[in-house]
Amino acid sequence: MKTIIHIDNSEFFRKVVKSFLGQEGFTVEGFDNAEEAGMAISGGLASMVISGLAFAGMEGEDFIRRTRENYAGPLVVLSSSLDPQKEAALRSLGVKAAISKAGPWQEALKAELAAL
Repeated sequence: MKTIIHIDNSEFFRKVVKSFLGQEGFTVEGFDNAEEAGMAISGGLASMVISGLAFAGMEGEDFIRRTRENYAGPLVVLSSSLDPQKEAALRSLGVKAAISKAGPWQEALKAELAAL
């Protein structure tokens, strides 16, 4: 079974995403702390990383930069604070997809999961 690392500051949203991904057949490790998520990613557990942009420990963009130093797999941002400029900046950092929590995020995320 493939493991997805999910980092987000909202415990409620982490539970929602974990439930959704579990129904899709994935194991999920959820974090609200950038350092703990980084250690899990460095440990080689992740088939995919799903990151918000606001959480304890550091800014989302800094987390993505740091993650890209050690992780070459798919990295998806799932956030409520996206606009076209932010999406372009995230893609330049190596983000595969930037998905808004405000839209049909489950369908958008399913498309990314299909590539695993």
